[in-house]
Amino acid sequence: MKHILLIDLHSASHELFYQLTAQGYYVHQVNNAFDALIKMETLTLEAILLDFSVPKMDSFWLLVARQAPTPIIVIADANNELERINALELGADDYLSQPVNVRELQLRLNILKRRTQMPLNDITEQKIHFDDVNYTVYLEDKPLTLTQTEYRLFKYLYERQGAVVTKAELQQRVLHKKLGQFDRNLDMHISNTRRKLAKGNLPRDLINTVRGQGYSFSF
Repeated sequence: MKHILLIDLHSASHELFYQLTAQGYYVHQVNNAFDALIKMETLTLEAILLDFSVPKMDSFWLLVARQAPTPIIVIADANNELERINALELGADDYLSQPVNVRELQLRLNILKRRTQMPLNDITEQKIHFDDVNYTVYLEDKPLTLTQTEYRLFKYLYERQGAVVTKAELQQRVLHKKLGQFDRNLDMHISNTRRKLAKGNLPRDLINTVRGQGYSFSF
């Protein structure tokens, strides 16, 4: 299922929420940058929709500080030229006016996806190599240097590609301890690995979050 993050404050967004849900999207709705970043770090997102009426400190900080290569589309009440330029300067990929036409949004998402799609998306098993000494993964001959824990997590998931690996199994097999109720160490290591993939211009969705179950490795 395609996940979309909706950052806004208005009840009017409920209509957009239901329209997107009806089109097969799973919409995660938050109203501040902190919750948004948690979603960005734990989910593989199709897009981020940001209502420009979210308090400026939050929205500006989010646009400037974002790490994920996920497309950000700013939504505003009016087609204000100055606001549009401001949003694009801050790092937004596109801009839509309220009320949002879902069909237009889908077309824009498709365009952004084609524009940002990397040739590395066709990485195959034969093109991934592991250096157990230096904790480095080579994808399409591009080195990705990880910490020892990140490397072991990546390799463990890779060796079980196509299957969903539970958090409890990863915690036990890789971190060598039981998963606690409020333990976020595993999520942190997965998040850091995805961030390094993105910074290396590699597809971060090699590691997928399977909601309520765990993680999986998929090409």
